[in-house]
Amino acid sequence: MLNCCYFTDPARPTPMTGKNTTARLRPRPAAALSPEQAEELAGMFHLLGDVNRLRLIHACMDEAVCVHDLAERFGLSASLVSHHLRLLKAARLMRAERRGKQVFYTADDEHVRTVLRDMTTHVAEPGHERD
Repeated sequence: MLNCCYFTDPARPTPMTGKNTTARLRPRPAAALSPEQAEELAGMFHLLGDVNRLRLIHACMDEAVCVHDLAERFGLSASLVSHHLRLLKAARLMRAERRGKQVFYTADDEHVRTVLRDMTTHVAEPGHERD
C-alpha cells in the first residue's frame, strides 16, 4: 500500500460546497527500471563502491584533472589511476579530454555531479556517524 499524505488547502475550496476539504495526495511512483537499466545502474554503483575510484571521481567533479596530478594527490601509481579512470569512463561516469600529451578527466555530466554531491551531503549530515 502506498503511503499517503493529507492536507487542507485553504486556497482550493471544493467546487460543490465552496468549503475547504482535506485532499489526499499520493506519491508519484518511481519509474520502473528495465532489467537492462537495473544492471547498468548496479554496475555504476559497484564501480563507485571502490574507495579509490570514488575519491578520483570526486576530485574531478568541478574541474578537469590530469592523471599525473591525481596519482600524486592520492599516492597511487599513474597506471592504477589510468585503469580506474578507464573503467569510470566506460561506465559513462567520467569523460576524458586530451590536451597535448596529457589526458584530463572530469565527471561526465551534471547528473553524476548531483548524485555525488547529494550523497556527500547525506553522509556529512549529523546522525550519520558510525558507532
